Amino acid sequence: MHMKAKPLRALRRFLSPKPLEPARLAIGPAGLDVVFRRHGQARRLVLRLNSEATAAIVTVPKGVSRARALDFVERSKAWLEARLAQRGERVALAPGSAIPLRGLPHEIRHIPSRRGTVTADPLAQLIHVPGDLPHLARRLTDWLKLAARQELTAAAQRYAAAMDVNLRRISIRDQTSRWGSCSAAGDLSFSWRLILTPAHVLDYVAAHEVAHLKHMDHGPQFWRLVLKHCPEASLAKKWLKAHGQDVHRIAVR
Repeated sequence: MHMKAKPLRALRRFLSPKPLEPARLAIGPAGLDVVFRRHGQARRLVLRLNSEATAAIVTVPKGVSRARALDFVERSKAWLEARLAQRGERVALAPGSAIPLRGLPHEIRHIPSRRGTVTADPLAQLIHVPGDLPHLARRLTDWLKLAARQELTAAAQRYAAAMDVNLRRISIRDQTSRWGSCSAAGDLSFSWRLILTPAHVLDYVAAHEVAHLKHMDHGPQFWRLVLKHCPEASLAKKWLKAHGQDVHRIAVR
């Protein structure tokens, strides 16, 4: 049976529809990601913004090409622009801008010195970024990503020990359609923007993805495991629903 299972899995992978390559739409100063999702039961093309207003999600019926789906998106630019206008302007990483850090607003201050590292003053709610001004956004983004990696790795390791599972690779990305993911191979991926959210929100996403190492679905056993180790999960989910789009308004491109 074991030897027969491998060819069957390979055949299913061969016959399953290939993922459609994402695209980038020229809208506004930062542009908009376009994600195509093939759906065998869909009868028509459907376009929507994700909850953070950082990507256009296109449901693509069976037999519809990527080119046709992209043309549908291009013809819907006016609709997308109107929806984006309702969500508010993007926030640039620049001196004087305010961005959240662990859930609290911090003003970005530029320090003209070429030496030193980025530092945060939680009491004054300031982030000091040294170095040349043209490199401020890159230096600050790198610092935020490093902080996110450190805190998410620590949280994932803590929950892995509590749930008695083994961690594999952890990656930090700028995911637009989800806060975290767990691959079939057990690799975890998180959005670096979680460092901008309150601590209980970052903790919840870490617990959620680690729990997938034991239960890959979102069934009752999965949620029992998450709630057992992360009782603030409900509060965190509400925060993400209410404020997630604000976190994604911060432009790093």
